[in-house]
Amino acid sequence: QVQLVESGGGLVQVGDSLRLSCAASGLIVDRYSLAWFRQAPGKEREAVSCISRSDGPTYFDDSVKGRFIISRDNAKNTVYLQMNRLKAEDTAVYYCAAGGNICKIQSYEYDYWGQGTQVSISS
Repeated sequence: QVQLVESGGGLVQVGDSLRLSCAASGLIVDRYSLAWFRQAPGKEREAVSCISRSDGPTYFDDSVKGRFIISRDNAKNTVYLQMNRLKAEDTAVYYCAAGGNICKIQSYEYDYWGQGTQVSISS
């Protein structure tokens, strides 16, 4: 049984940093494309960042380029999203997803999802 468990969300101020973690069980993270999506109230879920299998190509939404970093720790079977210089518009529930080999930004490309972690940025 595959499980993805996100952690690291919280309430911080504009300009602060957070690191989200997604611990996987039942699959080996190095063998999958891994992605972070987010969904703000009243908005559709959107891809924030993804990393391809075996540290292949990555993707960052324009809104987070230069601020967010995605990484993978194979020994811990965990993927991270380092979020720096946070903005109020980064407020959302953040979801971890796994599926396929190559980084994709469509949610339907991913087979496995975590339960989400809330990130709230106060101004």
